[in-house]
Amino acid sequence: MPIRMTLLAVTAGLALVAGLGSAYADDKAAAAVASDENGKYADKDGTPTFKIGADGTVDWYTYSGFRRFNSDCFVCHGADGAGSSFAPALANSLKTMSYSDFLSIVAEGRKNLSAGKENVMPAFGNNKNVYCYMDDLYVYLRARAVGDLPRGRPAKHEDKPPAATEAEDSCMGG
Repeated sequence: MPIRMTLLAVTAGLALVAGLGSAYADDKAAAAVASDENGKYADKDGTPTFKIGADGTVDWYTYSGFRRFNSDCFVCHGADGAGSSFAPALANSLKTMSYSDFLSIVAEGRKNLSAGKENVMPAFGNNKNVYCYMDDLYVYLRARAVGDLPRGRPAKHEDKPPAATEAEDSCMGG
């Protein structure tokens, strides 16, 4: 599966460049939109980010991330990324988790042992319903983490850009 191999190579490379596990802190200033490429926003470092208009309209990718999170992730990580008894609150975790760490953990999984309790995050690198939308998931959770996006379904969103449809078709094999 060439897409999976490319994804794993990219996440491994990003982890090396960023220093997986190194200190990282995200906030509203760091998450500010610095560029827009066909409706996909990035911060000053080129990391995917969200855009929320004054009227509460979210960008397509944040909305898509909300939808994907609520179809694949909320079962363990709780509604709106608020956590559960067996998985962390990602709305908090992303405050100190870099983009490369996020990609690596989602693709490859993770095992934590703390106070005699083992928590396992399964690998989703083979699940197209997750890995084709990792940026969407990231920007949704980033918006939740820095406090710009309240809990619940975003009331309004931008239209789906043609680039999003093309990327989806390419990744999903459509």
